[in-house]
Amino acid sequence: MSMQTRRSLMLATAAGLAFAATSAASEPVHLGVSIPAATHSFMGGINYWANQAKKDLEAKHKDLKITIRTAANATEQANQLQDLSTVSKINALVVFPFESAALTRPVANVKAKGAYVTVVDRGLTDTSAQDAYVAGDNTAFGKIPAEYIAKTLGGKGNVVALRGIPTTLDNERMDAFNAVLKGHPDIKLLDAKYANWNRDDAYKVTQDFLTRFKDIDAFWAADDDMAFGAIRAIDQAGRKDIKVIFGGAGAKDMVKVILDNKDPRIQANVSYSPKFIYESIKLTAEARLKGEKLPAT
Repeated sequence: MSMQTRRSLMLATAAGLAFAATSAASEPVHLGVSIPAATHSFMGGINYWANQAKKDLEAKHKDLKITIRTAANATEQANQLQDLSTVSKINALVVFPFESAALTRPVANVKAKGAYVTVVDRGLTDTSAQDAYVAGDNTAFGKIPAEYIAKTLGGKGNVVALRGIPTTLDNERMDAFNAVLKGHPDIKLLDAKYANWNRDDAYKVTQDFLTRFKDIDAFWAADDDMAFGAIRAIDQAGRKDIKVIFGGAGAKDMVKVILDNKDPRIQANVSYSPKFIYESIKLTAEARLKGEKLPAT
C-alpha cells in the first residue's frame, strides 16, 4: 500500500470517527422526569425547580424534550415510569423515587430498555439500576440536629424523632442521628416513628408520643412540615417539658420563626435545598446531549 493510499485511508477513518462522534453528540434527547407530587412544602420546591429546569433547558437546547410526571404514591410512580419508557419512548430518566424498595425494579426496567438513569435523593436498594446518583448531604442532615440537641440539653434528657418515608436517605439521616447519641449515654431516644414528611401524620404521631411519654426534652422532626405538625400537637396538649424542637430543610416559615425569636424551643434548623433537582436535570440533559455520562455519585 502506497503512503498516499495509507494517508487517504487514515483521513477517511478520522473523518468517519468525527462524524460518528458528532452524530452521537447531536442525537435528540427525550428526558423523562419522575417525581413525587407536591404533598408537602419541600416537595413543592422539587416540583417548582423541575418545571423551571424544563423551561430553561428546552429553551436552550433544540434537541431536548423534557416530560415531567408527578405521582401521589409509589404504585402510581411505577406505572408512570412504565408509560414514560414504553409510550413516551424516553432515552434518559431523572427519577426522585417515592420509596426506595418499591421503585427499584420499575427503574431497573427503564434502564434495561436503554435509557440513561439518574436517581435523585431517595436512593434505590440496588444501585445497578442506575447510572448516576445525586443527593444532598443526608449524613449531615442527621448529625447536626443530634449534636445541637445534645449540646442544648447538656448531654442529658429524653428525645423522640419523627422520621420521613422508608428510604435510603431517611436511613442515612437516622443512622447519623443515632451515631451522635451513642456518644451521649445520658440521652435516651424514647422512640422514632415514620410520619411521612407530612404535617397531619406528624401531628398524629406526636399525639401518640405525648400520650406514652410523660417526660420529653427534645423533638427531632426530619422535615419542617413534620415539625409544624408536632408543634400543633404539643401546644394543644399544653406540654411544657419540651425544651427543643428541631426541624429540617429550611422552610421559609420555619426560618421566620427562628429570625423572629418568639419560640425558645426553636432556635436552629438545617438547610436542604430542593434546587438539586434542577441541577440533576441540567447535568443529565447536557451530558446526554454530548453523548457523555455523569460520575457515578
